[in-house]
Amino acid sequence: MRSIEKAILNRTTLLVGDVAMERIAAARVIIFGVGGVGSWCAESLVRSGIRHITIVDSDRVCITNVNRQAMATTRTVGRVKVDALKERLLEINPTAEITAIQEIFSADTADSFHLEDYDFIVDAIDSLKDKLELIVRATDKSLVGPKFYSSMGAALKMDPTQVHVSEFWQVDGCPLAATLRRRMRRQKRFPGRKFKCIWSPEVLPNLGQARTCGTDACMCPKAQTGEGRADLLNHEWCTSKAQINGTTAHITAIFGFTLAGLIIQDLYGAPASRRQRSTDAVTPVRSDNAGETPALQ
Repeated sequence: MRSIEKAILNRTTLLVGDVAMERIAAARVIIFGVGGVGSWCAESLVRSGIRHITIVDSDRVCITNVNRQAMATTRTVGRVKVDALKERLLEINPTAEITAIQEIFSADTADSFHLEDYDFIVDAIDSLKDKLELIVRATDKSLVGPKFYSSMGAALKMDPTQVHVSEFWQVDGCPLAATLRRRMRRQKRFPGRKFKCIWSPEVLPNLGQARTCGTDACMCPKAQTGEGRADLLNHEWCTSKAQINGTTAHITAIFGFTLAGLIIQDLYGAPASRRQRSTDAVTPVRSDNAGETPALQ
């Protein structure tokens, strides 16, 4: 460990010890989606000593992201999210190895990510179909090695005391989880292994009316100029959503920090040789309310 990194991580090392820090430094993590949840997860991991992080997102920073996303400021509006976040993470630890990929995770692109190369896979994706695709692939029994954690919906929430960690099929009251389970049943595609989720049963109403921010800095409606991949220049998610849900920084950050905490706890608590991946078959046990709609982050 380099001297600057030792100084940066001094307080963490005091708590967990040198052996655990070596495991933390060696771990490889990939995070899909670096919005309100994924960006704080990435920042917490870097501050905790994770050196090797791949961040994946297709979007650019919108002015409406500033209220809750780690890399979103008035100075970064219009920047490619993964590039802006990479810069922030390297300001925290210049010795970290951050791979930034501007891409949409989907059935078409999934094979390009080589999930088997990672120790941990984090799902912080908004899109339901892409989220389901990642869940199924990341928990496939043929994928030996990586541990998978997923964020459920973090929007329409205010109460931090209602945030929970549960196995996916035990999540009760989260509209996003309920919708995912219905789609899994309908498509007959299920997770191959059990996995833990961050979620909250709280669902508040939207009180505002605006669909977009209404400023020149907003990426919605579709932008005409900007940095990043040319084929993703006009890509944005807002106009494809049934509604735009309200979000707050403290809830999305708690979700992200908790995802990071689960990873650090795994690395702190057990050597790699003892980290067991559950291979239990997952049987759907819930009957979800068909009227629920997802509350995305």
